[in-house]
Amino acid sequence: MSGRLKTAVLGATGYAGAELTKLLLAHPQVEQPILLRRNGNDRAESSLDDLFPARPDNGYQFHSLEWPTLKRQGVELLFCATPHEVSRSVVPEAAAASLRVIDLSGAWRLRQERNRAIYGFRDQDSVTATELTRRAVYGLPELNRDRIAGAALVANPGCYATTIILALAPLLKADFVDCEHGIICDSKSGVSGAGKEPTDRTHFVSVADNLSAYSVFNHRHCGEIVEQLGLEASDLVFTPHLLPIPRGILSTIYVRLSREATNAELEACYRGFYGGKRWVRVFPTPRLPQIRFALFTNYCDLGFCLADDARRLVIVSCIDNLLKGAAGQAIQNMNLMYGWKEEEGLR
Repeated sequence: MSGRLKTAVLGATGYAGAELTKLLLAHPQVEQPILLRRNGNDRAESSLDDLFPARPDNGYQFHSLEWPTLKRQGVELLFCATPHEVSRSVVPEAAAASLRVIDLSGAWRLRQERNRAIYGFRDQDSVTATELTRRAVYGLPELNRDRIAGAALVANPGCYATTIILALAPLLKADFVDCEHGIICDSKSGVSGAGKEPTDRTHFVSVADNLSAYSVFNHRHCGEIVEQLGLEASDLVFTPHLLPIPRGILSTIYVRLSREATNAELEACYRGFYGGKRWVRVFPTPRLPQIRFALFTNYCDLGFCLADDARRLVIVSCIDNLLKGAAGQAIQNMNLMYGWKEEEGLR
């Protein structure tokens, strides 16, 4: 490909969109992205100076979303960092304009209607939506690298789902997990994972010095986890919690093994599965990941503890929810789509 890639970002004023914009501005293969707002978005930010006051960019302005203008400007790739329902309506328009898309919302992650029903989408063109759902590639590079490379629509994974899928995929592939015994996923996230729009639950006075569970048995990421891992909904109990910190996720996952195993066997399983995969770090037992080790990186850190009975296993998985859980993974997917090294723009 000659020259640098021209991209656009819809939703740069949100937490994930802002992180994504910063990464694109520093990416050696990408031109300065065009920042878009849709239908007269009324946020206070009107230029890049407003979004990032620490790095003035001479009034670099937001632009209205107009497909013919984007095509004339040579934009090839659109990032959607928007609410789910916005992406669900925008992406068909982008596809009609022959743009490739990386969508950071949950709009196109789920193939099964029973899992997608939690979003309550009402598609204006159900035929196009069904076709895009069929074509969308789930953008977890460690599992779908080859399919991502040629994709026109990449559905960036959810942050909680990333921690849990990466923790369980090697064990399930090696048939180590007794699924009938059930899998328990206890996940805790910083407040930025709830998005930028304030709610009663995310106000400072509600979050500070507190820890709370929410969306028990009906979190939107449950469908992603079971679809991508080939599980039944009844195999999984997933409980998310809100931590009084800005960013980061720690997931503690409890499984019963289908057969007795040793620490060496389990570590070899993880290292074999993730060998050559740049952004997963497997900690040697008994060392366990912590949120602070993964913050401001694109790593998913994995570690485990095996009980003395050699059948009960606890896995700990940590990421930065705004990077490996959102913007960093989106850049990783872009790198695969355009044949660059996965670490380009992320080191």
